[in-house]
Amino acid sequence: MNKIRKGDDVIVIAGKDKGKRGSVLRVRDDDRLLVEGVNSVKKHVKPNPVKGEAGGIVSKEMPIHISNVALFNTVSRRADRVGFKVLEDGRKVRIFKSNGEVVDA
Repeated sequence: MNKIRKGDDVIVIAGKDKGKRGSVLRVRDDDRLLVEGVNSVKKHVKPNPVKGEAGGIVSKEMPIHISNVALFNTVSRRADRVGFKVLEDGRKVRIFKSNGEVVDA
């Protein structure tokens, strides 16, 4: 069970985009995340007439390592660590370490 999942609201805690918030678009197997609006780079693309793609400079988001982001706690409005807890009915859920609130209901 991953601490950060697709659709989570995260905040960058290290790197050139420190302080930016965004939603997780994709989680890769090698501990990297694709976060909306974070780690944006300019990529030079050749035109491909077969596919009908125009060339030029394209701005795209690149993956960021999972250790450089933290889950955003909406109650405290800050980055927060994530832990796990087993509920009475046997479900394993994620909780915020600071206040013990359940992340996903």
